[in-house]
This record gives sequence, C-alpha cells and structure tokens, in this order.
Amino acid sequence: MKFINYALLAASACLALISPVSAQDAATNTIEAINVAKQGNDIAVKIDLKSPLTVPPAGFSVANPAKIALDFPLTTNGLGKNSQGINEGDLRSLNIVQAGERTRLVLNLVRNMNYTTRLDGKSIYVTLSPIARVGDSVQRVTRFADERVFGSKHALQDVQFRRGKDGEGRIIVDLSDAGAGIDIRQQGANLIVDFIKTSVPEHLRRKLDVTDFATPVTSVETRAQGDNVRMIISPKGQWEHNAYQSDSQFVVEVKRIVEDPNKLVQGTKVGYQGPRVSINYQNGDVRALLRLMAEELGLNAVISETVTGTTTLVLKDVPADQVIDIIFQQKGLDMRKKGNIIMIAPRDEIATREKLEFESKQQISDLEPIKLEQFVLNYQKATDVARLLAGLAPAGGGVAGPAQRILSKRGSAVADPQSNILFVNDIPSKLDEIRLFISAIDIGARQVQIEARIVEANDSFKRDLGVKLNFINSKPIQAGGSGIFGVGGTMTPQIGTTPATLVQNSNIGVNLPISQTTGGTLAFSLFNSSITRILNLELAALESDGVGKIISSPRVVTANNVKAKIEDGTEVPYVTPQALGAPATVTFKSAKLSLEVTPQITPEGAVKMLLVVKKEEPDFTNVVQGNPPLKSSIVETTVVVENGGTVVIGGVFISSNQGTINKVPLLGDIPFLGWLFKFKEDVNNRRELLVFISPSVISDKMRLN
Repeated sequence: MKFINYALLAASACLALISPVSAQDAATNTIEAINVAKQGNDIAVKIDLKSPLTVPPAGFSVANPAKIALDFPLTTNGLGKNSQGINEGDLRSLNIVQAGERTRLVLNLVRNMNYTTRLDGKSIYVTLSPIARVGDSVQRVTRFADERVFGSKHALQDVQFRRGKDGEGRIIVDLSDAGAGIDIRQQGANLIVDFIKTSVPEHLRRKLDVTDFATPVTSVETRAQGDNVRMIISPKGQWEHNAYQSDSQFVVEVKRIVEDPNKLVQGTKVGYQGPRVSINYQNGDVRALLRLMAEELGLNAVISETVTGTTTLVLKDVPADQVIDIIFQQKGLDMRKKGNIIMIAPRDEIATREKLEFESKQQISDLEPIKLEQFVLNYQKATDVARLLAGLAPAGGGVAGPAQRILSKRGSAVADPQSNILFVNDIPSKLDEIRLFISAIDIGARQVQIEARIVEANDSFKRDLGVKLNFINSKPIQAGGSGIFGVGGTMTPQIGTTPATLVQNSNIGVNLPISQTTGGTLAFSLFNSSITRILNLELAALESDGVGKIISSPRVVTANNVKAKIEDGTEVPYVTPQALGAPATVTFKSAKLSLEVTPQITPEGAVKMLLVVKKEEPDFTNVVQGNPPLKSSIVETTVVVENGGTVVIGGVFISSNQGTINKVPLLGDIPFLGWLFKFKEDVNNRRELLVFISPSVISDKMRLN
C-alpha cells in the first residue's frame, strides 16, 4: 500500500478552479453515473463512463484519514455535483474533483481497505475489501498488478535467483513489458505467482534447485499453464514474502522469520500489524484491558493472577498489538507465546520461571542415562567425523576455527578406521542432533573435470641485405712501372705462368655480408678487353619467415569444492661460484606448467572456478654466467563457466621490431649509390599466449561400457 500525504488532494481541488473551460475542451471521456452496492463483506462501486477505457485508472491509498483516490485522465465530471454521501458499510462518501485534463474520484472510508479494479465495457468496477485481521485463517489471492495492456500477449524473458545481503531469497523476473497482470497467493507451504496472459520460452520452463544459496527458498519452478505462467516458490521453515515491480522487472523476496517469543506478531515488516483501535480508558483494570486486546487480535491469552493494577489510556487509531506493548511498558509485564496461546505475567516472574526451567533441563541432562549408537559412514572418514563431534580440527589439517563441541560433556565418539563405523555414546537428545549432523555431511561430492589448453604462437620475420665490392686497375701509369693498384683488392702475378697472369688477392675493399651464410646472391664483374681493369660486385639477400605454435593441455578431475593441482616440467640447475678454492654450489629451480583449480557447482549447473595457471620455461638464448633465466606466464582469476563451455581467461601479446644498418662512412650516405656500401637487417618477432578453460561436470550416472 502506498501512503501519500493528504495535501495532494487539496492541491488537486485548487487546480480545478483554474481553467475549467480548457479542461472541457481537451477531455475525451465523461463520468456519467456512480452506483454503490454492498456484497457480503465487500463493497462494489460501479462507475459508468461515456467511452470505454483501455487501461484501469491509476490509484493510491491514504492511511490517515482512510481514503482511496482514482485518477481518470482526459475525463470530465458529468454528474453535476462534486460530492455524494454513501454511508454503505465502511464507505462514507465520494468526492469528484476535476483538475486540468483529469478527474479524481476520492472514496472516503471509515478504515483502511483493500481495493481491486475491473473493466467491463463502458463501466469500471471498484471492489473494496476489508483488510484481514491477524489470526484470520482465510487465505486470499492478492492481485499484485492488474493487466494494463489488454489484448496483447506478455512474455517472460528471464528468471534469476539471488541471495540478498540479509540472507533472503530474491526471485527476479524480467517481463517483456510492464503491463502484465500478476496474482500472488500462499497455497499450503508454497508461494504461488501467476502471470496472467503470459507465455514462457522453453529454456525457462525448469525447476531451479537453490538449496545451496542458504536462503528460506529451496526451489523455484516455472511452467506454462494454459494462457498463463505459474511460478511455484517452495520455502522452508517460517517465512514471509514481499513483492514489488520496477518497470518490466518483477521481484519476489522471501525472508526467514526468526520467532521472537516477546512479539505478538512475527515477522520483520515495519511497524505494528494489528487492527487499529481507538481507546478512552479511564482508571480501568489492566487485566480487563489486556483481555479486550487479545480478543481484538484473535489470540488465546492466559493472564497471570499477579497482573494487577489500573491504567488510563486515551488512544486514537492505534494498532491493537501496539496498545499491548504500551501496557507492558507501563506495568513491567512480559509475554511468551506458544502456538496461538500467549502467557502474560510480570517480567521478573517470567524470568524466574525460565531460569528454573533451564536449570531443570540441565539437571535432567546430567542425570539422563546415555546410550550407544553406531553410524556407518559412506563418504566421510569416521576418524574425521569423530574429531568434528569433539570440537577438534580434522586430522588432515585445514583451517581450525574456535572449538565447538557437538557432543555433550558426558558424550564420547570412537571411530573404527577399518570398517569406517562411528560409535557415539551420548544422551538421547544429543544423539538426535548428531544423527542430523551426520546425514547432512555424509553425502557424495559431485566431480568436475577441468581441461586447460595453453596455446603459445610465435611469428618471426627476418630480412638481410649485404654487398661485396672490389676494383682493380693494372694499367701502367708511368714508363717502366707496373702501375698495379686496386680498391678493395690488388692483382698479383701468378707464379709459374708465362706470360705472367694477374690474380686478385683475397682482400676485399667493401665487405658488408648478410649475417647468415644462407640466402640468395647476385654477383657480376666488369672488365675491358685488355683485362686491365676489373670491377667485382656481389649482392646477397636473405628473407626468412617462420610461424610456430605450441599447445599444452593439462587436465585434472576433482570433487566439488576441493582444490586440485597438476604439474609437468623440469628442474633447471643453477651453478653459483664460490670463493677461491671452494667448490661451486648447484641449486635447482622448477620450470613447470601447472594448473591449480578449486571448482564449485552452482545451482544452475554452471561451474565457478578459482584458477591459478602457471607456465615457466628456461630461456637459453639469454644465458647469464652460464645460467638461463626463467620465462613465466601466470594467470590467477575467478570465473563462472557453463557446464561444457569454454572461456578465455587470459592472453599475453608481445611484439618487437628491430632494424640495423651497417655502412661505409661517407660512401654509405650517397643517395641511391650508397646502398652499395651498407648492410641492412630487419627483425620482427611476435609472441602470443592464450589460456582456454573448459570445465565439465561428471554425471553420477556415467558408466564405462
């Protein structure tokens, strides 16, 4: 129920006096008649209009004074009056206020009431129903939202479940539009939500097991039912629900009720919930007033004889349970509730009675005979369970919290490791608790297979360009001289030849070869007919392109919520020199590929994983004092992946470009011809590392053929 200040109604009445002529011109509909009839405990209000409406009018309720207001847009008042006395049940009168292009109908009530609206041709029916009192066993269907888009088909687009910060279960439904009608009711132990004239896709017709969320909700089932969609929410224990809608998103919250014996009405809703009463009680008996309030709340009350005295109260429109709290504060009283019976007595008397009851129970437990019971464990180790019952950490280690002993101070537990049977000797009440504890933890864990594919791709490209240049001149330059000289080499006579044959020596003037011995070469020589001048030119080029891919695929199987680790690699020795005369020391460092994972299966069937992936390898291309450094790539993250799906959790991309030019000074700077006197090398390297994770839940029904 929405509470709005009554000042809004007065403001609307003032607006009606501003421009009635313009409002008449803009309006397209008219209220022609209003009839009221009583139908049992309900009151029906029929409003006849000139033209039919397509959607129900917007409305709101006012708590004090009790009123219900309905707004009709583009509508005028055709009744010829602004008020009408009714005095039918809790409906006292009607006010019709025209403000601008809209008309507001105000229903003046004796007390707060629920209301629903229904369209029927040119008429709209407003049904007023009394609010159910505390203790009423009649369950009503709550119309959360009326259908506001008639003739259209609505649809569910998504259904999600979340756990709230206070432990409540939140069912979030995404609708195709905000005009779907929604009915909510409690049926037995379940909460039923019906979406009127709504469809649901096939993948949303399912039952969600949400027990692992630790909320009052155990399951949520969505299914089609004719033209409607029904959602069955199954809570456990004591609970209360709250529903609200924001645009096209509808939310139902189910919260656990922690029963408070000092409260008349259980739950965490704001304020008191009893029926409102007005009291003018002058110097009256306290016992008689408490009996009257218990009757108003529909409770069975047992009032102690020690409750005496008188009181004076003047209260107006106050919840009945709040009246009882006021009396308790005045007279120092308290109460305890058992079922639908409340016991009222002075606070000290109740405290003394409870203390005696607790002491009696303690004495009974000290004198109660103990019994022996054996438990055959199927999945858990008997020795570990025995330590847990005694408040000790498991023998395998783990995080040890504060000791919480489950056994009584006289109880004991003995485990037989061979047969895996646990023998517990304790009082019967503790044996019941231990039986529930063992049934909760002695269950088989589901298993998950995690496969990681680590892909490392290398792309290298190299281009070299080199040159060799010789020039020899053997023509005499003066009489009597040989005149043999060269640039980049000389010509010398070959011994044993007549006439002497000139041979070029091995010295090269310009020698800028490529860095590798392989590659393509282009060589040519220029000389004259008398072989007196020789020009040798050799060009060499190398171009290499290589692509490599390395794939590592570690795979591990582990139980739900249990950490697993797999490693594969080598130990790299590192030599450390010592002082003069002392032998060098050798240490080993691991260079491994490892996968460490802790999986958790969600209620939807997906897998949540805490992952640590490491890839380490020695780099022998950059050895430092004989020891190679280690190259490592580490990815640590938490991801949620659907069963059988694949996700990329990390990627490393490294790119390097390097260019080198060696040249002869001055000659290498000559445009165009300078390329005959310089060497160029280009190196491009790219390295990419990707990690793919694929979890798969191993079905309990899998069998090997």
